[in-house]
Amino acid sequence: MSGATTGSLPRKVLCRGAGDLASGVAHRLWQAGFDVVMLELPEPLVVRRTVAFAEAVFSGVAEVEGVQAKLCRLPEEIPVMLEQRIIPVYTGPAAELKPVFHPDVYIDATMAKRNQGTTIDAAGIVIGLGPGFAAGRDVHAVIETKRGHDLGRAIYSGTAAPDTGVPGEIGGFSVQRLLRAPAAGKFRPLLKIGDLVEKGQAVGMVDGIPVCTQISGLVRGLLQEGLTVYQGMKIGDIDPRGAAVDYRSISDKARSVAGGVLEAILHLHYTGTLEK
Repeated sequence: MSGATTGSLPRKVLCRGAGDLASGVAHRLWQAGFDVVMLELPEPLVVRRTVAFAEAVFSGVAEVEGVQAKLCRLPEEIPVMLEQRIIPVYTGPAAELKPVFHPDVYIDATMAKRNQGTTIDAAGIVIGLGPGFAAGRDVHAVIETKRGHDLGRAIYSGTAAPDTGVPGEIGGFSVQRLLRAPAAGKFRPLLKIGDLVEKGQAVGMVDGIPVCTQISGLVRGLLQEGLTVYQGMKIGDIDPRGAAVDYRSISDKARSVAGGVLEAILHLHYTGTLEK
């Protein structure tokens, strides 16, 4: 590696995705002094909405642990929001932001398990969360998102662990924690995030078909009402730890991933790796 970079620290971050992991990353970087802009879908398919800045798309505003985000309807609003210390959440194409926001750092936090078009030249520093990216080819760094010993590890050569399709275990449960659509159609919740449920209880409906829990616990995530879903799609999750869960605070997993992102930005900047 070459010597440490002498230029100013990169400050402007564009984060693709505003779900719970992406929001944990955005929160950490925001608190560390970075300017963060988030890109989201017009109808975000986010289940852990109480800790996701994507909620701003539906309600106009979202707050996670004291940090506020707002739906940004026009690119020209971005500088004003950042000056007001508000994270803009934009639902248009990233290319529309170029006249007002040139990111130093681009983070693909969509958690799509595959690369949906992110390239290593998207910004001076490009980071991908989870599987689907190769550090040194698609991005400059990959952050491990699989629960376990390497969770949050910054990878500068190679890939994250492959997607197994099996969620991490919490309280002795894995796939049983998930709520999936029994059919295609419109989703209608019967409960809200934070409610306690018993095994077999209906949490929502998809075109009249009930979505029932496999375990008892606390409703930690649930899709926004009225969204169109497909059969087998994740529409919520249950935390078996029940009332002990703080569903309004950033998860341990999101904090670990966020730490990896912060490390990667500083490492790539100060080691001069990008100058090679």
